[in-house]
Amino acid sequence: MIKTEQSNGSEKEIVAVTKHGQATIPKRFREKLGIEAPGKVLFRETEDGRVHIEQVRSPNEMRGFAARSGASTDKPASEMLHEKREQDRNERDAQFSTEP
Repeated sequence: MIKTEQSNGSEKEIVAVTKHGQATIPKRFREKLGIEAPGKVLFRETEDGRVHIEQVRSPNEMRGFAARSGASTDKPASEMLHEKREQDRNERDAQFSTEP
């Protein structure tokens, strides 16, 4: 792995990609994003061509979400999960849009 420093203070790392298209997400980025193994991540491309990697919450992580959030239990769990993921995505977008 090669680590370099960009002029704007952010760090980047180069990782190998296997012939099967697999790459290892560096530990510090996994920790920052809350990604645990085994797990899933979402790759999302923005309109300006940037690719963001996001944690996908497991069903176990979402268990009890309705009770903790005070949300109406009349909604299907899948709808509540979709809304939570949308909220998380909007929060991340706001965070990234403030970076140079």
